[in-house]
Amino acid sequence: MDKTLLDNIMGKVSKPTRYMGNEYNMVEKDIDDINIRFAFAFPDVYEVGMSHLGLKILYHIMNERGDTYCERVFAPWVDMEEEMRKTGIKLFALETKDELLKFDIVGFTLQYEMSYSNILNMLDLAGIPFESRDRQDDRYPLIIGGGPCVYNAEPLADFFDLFVIGEGEEVIHELLDLYGECKKKGVNKFDFLRYAAQIPGIYVPMFYDVHYRDDNTIASIQMKYPFVPPKIQKRIIKDLDNAYYPTDMIVPFMDIVHDRAVLEIFRGCTRGCRFCQAGMLYRPVRERSKDRLEDLAKKIIDSTGYNELSLSSLSTSDYSQLEDLIKDLMENFEEDRISLALPSLRIDSFSKEFVEEVYKVRRTGLTFAPEAGTQRLRDVINKGVTEEDLSRSVATAFELGWTNIKLYFMIGLPTETFQDLLGISTLARKVVDSFYEYRPSNINKNPTVTISTSSFVPKPFTPFQWVGQDSIAQFEEKQEFLQHHLRIKHVRYDWHDPRLSFLEAIFARGDRRLGKVLIRAWELGCKFDGWAEQFKFDMWQQAFKDCNIDTYFYANRVREQDEILPWDHIDAGVSKAYLWREYERALAGELTHDCREGCTGCGINAVFGGVC
Repeated sequence: MDKTLLDNIMGKVSKPTRYMGNEYNMVEKDIDDINIRFAFAFPDVYEVGMSHLGLKILYHIMNERGDTYCERVFAPWVDMEEEMRKTGIKLFALETKDELLKFDIVGFTLQYEMSYSNILNMLDLAGIPFESRDRQDDRYPLIIGGGPCVYNAEPLADFFDLFVIGEGEEVIHELLDLYGECKKKGVNKFDFLRYAAQIPGIYVPMFYDVHYRDDNTIASIQMKYPFVPPKIQKRIIKDLDNAYYPTDMIVPFMDIVHDRAVLEIFRGCTRGCRFCQAGMLYRPVRERSKDRLEDLAKKIIDSTGYNELSLSSLSTSDYSQLEDLIKDLMENFEEDRISLALPSLRIDSFSKEFVEEVYKVRRTGLTFAPEAGTQRLRDVINKGVTEEDLSRSVATAFELGWTNIKLYFMIGLPTETFQDLLGISTLARKVVDSFYEYRPSNINKNPTVTISTSSFVPKPFTPFQWVGQDSIAQFEEKQEFLQHHLRIKHVRYDWHDPRLSFLEAIFARGDRRLGKVLIRAWELGCKFDGWAEQFKFDMWQQAFKDCNIDTYFYANRVREQDEILPWDHIDAGVSKAYLWREYERALAGELTHDCREGCTGCGINAVFGGVC
C-alpha cells in the first residue's frame, strides 16, 4: 500500500484514529519470519470491534505462536470507504497496512445478523470475490467465520470456506497447525478443506447439499462426501481456569464502546431463560477460580493502565465466589482508585452490602432487566424474578443515592397480551414512587426512570425457535400503546426499530436462499444496517422483492415440531427434544428450575462428559 496516499486521506475523514494502529500493546512481527498471516476481521467500526472480548483473546493467542501473525481489520466508516474507492486503496490491516489479498486467512467474527452486509462490503473493498466457488485458486485468502451467528450460518454459506462452531480457543491451534502443514506441502484449497472438515467443530458448507420441498421447507440436509460428519458438534473448553486469557490487551488511542479492562469470570448460564440464545449456546457453566482471577486482574491493570475493571459473564451475580472476589479486588485496587463494573447483575441478587462494596470507588449507571411487565409472562419466558425482587432492588439503589434507573423489557414475547404491556407502565409508576419513599434526605434531585423496549427475535437453539415473530405493524401498535401509557412524570421511553428486528429474525432463522438477498441488498447500497443513520429498509424490501423471497416465511411463520430447521445439522449440545419440552412448558406457564438445583436434561452433559 502507498502509505503516503493513506496519510493524505486520513485528514479528510472523521475519527482517523480508527485506521492508524500503533496502539499500546499492539503486536509487531517481521512478516518474513511468518508462515501464516491471519486477518481478524470485525464487520463494524473500530470502536465497536475493539470492545469485543473474543477479538482480544484470539488476537493474542494466535500471536503467541511463532509461525503466525494475526492482524486486525475493521469495517471503514462511509467517509473512509468513499476515499478508499476514490483513490483505489484496498482494505488493509492495521498492523502492517497490508492489503487483505496478502493474507492467508481472513477470519470474520459473526456477532450480529445485521452486520452481514458489511461482510460483503469488506470483501469487495479487499478485492475478494463474494462466493467461495470463485476463490478456489491461491490468489485469494481462506475466508472463515466464528462467533454466535455460526450456529445458523446458512444465509452466509455461499460466502465462507469454513465456519468454526464453538469456542475458538479450543480449535484455533488445530486449524492453524493443519493450514501451516498444508501450505508448506502445497496442498490445494479443496484438499485443505477436506482435511479441515474432519476436525471436530469445523463446518465446510460446500460439502453439504440442502434440498427443499414445494412448500419451501427443507426436505433434507445431506453430506456430499463420506469424509464429513452428518452433524458438526460445537467445541468447548472444559477447563476454563487453565485456558488461555490475555493480560496485555491493546489500549486504543480513542474512546471505544466499552473502554475498560475486561476480566471474564465464567462462561455459560444455568438460568434457562427461554428467549436467550447465549444461555443455551454457552452451556455448561465453567468458572475460573478466585485466585486465578485475582492474578489475571493484577496483570491486566498493570499492562493496560485502565482505571476500571469489568467482570464479564452472562450473569455475573451467579459466580460462586463473587462476594469474596469483589472484596479482594477492591482491597487490591482501592489505593489506585480502580473501580469495578458488573454489567450483568440480576434483580434478585442486588443486596445493599454487595452494592456498597462494588461501587465504593466509582458509581456507574444501573440497569435492571425484568424483561416482561407481568409475572405471568415472566414465567412464560422462565425469567425467574418477581416484582418483589425488582421493588427491593430499586429501593436499595435509591437508598444508596442513585437517581437514574433503566429498566429493560422485550415486547412481542410469545403469548403476550396488552395486559402484559400495561404491566410495564405499572412497574414504571411503582419505581418512581419508590424513589420518593426511599431517597436519602440529602438528595434533592428528581429521578429519571428510563423504560427501554426491544422487539423479540426468536433465535435458533432456544425453546422459541419455532414461534413466529410479531409483524412490524404489531410491534408499532404495541410501541404506540406504551408511548401513551408511559406518559408518566420522570419516566422516559426508548424503543428499538422493529424493522431492524424483523430483518434480524429473517437472517437468524434463514437458509441458504437468503445469500442472493444479501448480495442484492449490498448492490442497492445496504451496509451498517445496525446504525440508524445508515439503515435503508426500503432497499432491503426491494432486495427481497427482486429475489422473490417471502419474508413472512422466514420471520412470522410458526414452524412445526417435526420441521427440518436450517441449523439441524449443527449440534450445540442442547437437544432439540429438550428445547421442545421447554417450549411446551412456556405455553403452559411452567417454570423450569435453575440447573444448579439439579439437572434439567438439556443434553449438554453428553458433550461435556459426565455431570455438568
